[in-house]
Amino acid sequence: MNRRRRAAALTVICALAVLASPALTLQASAAPLPPPPPKKTLEEVRKEIDGLYRQAAVATDAYNLAEEKAKEQSAEIVRVNRMLAEGREKIDGLKVQAGAAARAQYRNGGLPEGMQLVLTNDPQLFLDAAGRVKEGAKATKDLLAEMTRLQASLDVYAKEASAHWSKLEANRVRQAAARKEINTKIDAAKKLESELAAEERERLRRLEELAQREAQKTWLRTGALTGLKAEATAEGRKAVEFATAQIGKPYGWGDEGPDSFDCSGLTQSAWGSAGLRIPRTSQEQWRLLPRVDVKDMRPGDLIVYFADASHIGMYVGDGMMVHAPRPGRNITLAGAGSMEILGVVRPV
Repeated sequence: MNRRRRAAALTVICALAVLASPALTLQASAAPLPPPPPKKTLEEVRKEIDGLYRQAAVATDAYNLAEEKAKEQSAEIVRVNRMLAEGREKIDGLKVQAGAAARAQYRNGGLPEGMQLVLTNDPQLFLDAAGRVKEGAKATKDLLAEMTRLQASLDVYAKEASAHWSKLEANRVRQAAARKEINTKIDAAKKLESELAAEERERLRRLEELAQREAQKTWLRTGALTGLKAEATAEGRKAVEFATAQIGKPYGWGDEGPDSFDCSGLTQSAWGSAGLRIPRTSQEQWRLLPRVDVKDMRPGDLIVYFADASHIGMYVGDGMMVHAPRPGRNITLAGAGSMEILGVVRPV
């Protein structure tokens, strides 16, 4: 009887536990969820997208510079290999000359010309032979010296070729890393834009334009254009004509035309059309080209933007510049002060 009572009690306890479980689950599920993160304003999204494209621009400069260096190293490797081939040909020719001298000595019975000179009784022959011995000795000495010099040069060229290959590979590694960063930043920016509704994307575009107009107004209020009367040179006019003729073509990172350009590809190509070779990247253009004050700016000069020199455009006059803005945008005219100006450089 007691056993039955204990079994019944256990059954009741288990049943109560089972009945209590859903209640516990319901109670747990009823716990308040954390509030969703606040939605970003469109202006915050614009600044985030702008920042990502700026970072992509810096990476694009790194990519372009590595590509330029890789081209230089490839050209150096070709040059060094050509010099190696020429040096080997010269050594082969000197070896032929040395073999001819050895065969001539063999035809003389194996006696060196000095010994043959001692054995002659004819004074004239003696004098003639003495002259030939002296000339022959000098020729042999010069031959050996030339072979030694050429061999030393070949050793130097071989080391140069190895060093250039190492630099080439290092630049290719830098290119690959920069390419990866560019794609990462651009993909992130595109993802942010794609998450916006069509109406929001249009508002975003208008916000970009508004921010640029306000920056231009602020810049003009500083009197930056006051007294600006310098005229373009003939080369500057050619560069401006080329750059403005590209308006409407798309931005393409790493591109130098003819169908698309990045910002420094456009400025380099424009000045190239005027007969002047300038550095490939905006940072190198800022670092290596002569700088001028904004108050002395003239059409054809290049305006460098942002503290990291990550963007560049060409001044075309009347407070305007032409530039390739960023991925997803076309080459366009914009206010010269529509972005943060770092300085102005002049290709000469």
